[in-house]
Amino acid sequence: MPALGLCLALAASAAAPVFVPGTQFTLAWTHSIEKVRWEEDYAVLPAPAPGAAPVLQATAARVQGSAAGMEPPPGARLRGGWYHYHPAQTTHTELTLTRSEFTADYELCPQGACQPLGYWLTSDGHTTRLWACAAS
Repeated sequence: MPALGLCLALAASAAAPVFVPGTQFTLAWTHSIEKVRWEEDYAVLPAPAPGAAPVLQATAARVQGSAAGMEPPPGARLRGGWYHYHPAQTTHTELTLTRSEFTADYELCPQGACQPLGYWLTSDGHTTRLWACAAS
């Protein structure tokens, strides 16, 4: 059985995606103006049927405080300075991340070990695609 993980690719590139192994990871970022940190937890699940792609599922999210335009969603619970909540949309075929040279990069944390996204894939200052995949 092939290893599950994440595939990362620049939207404007035809280069092969970068494979990051793991079935649990956190995607984190800090809002460029409000300096509020957000974290979203995801699971990579096996394909639901033969020939189908693995599934990317949001399992939890949290935001450290709140600020103008950065309010936590209804039902969020404050614990230890973080508003914890369950994302409204849980299943994703792909995440698109806008990366700019003028803001801090996203952090990707497979199994809790965080690194800037640029550790795996350099930014071109535009869009990076991220999706669940299996090693080929």
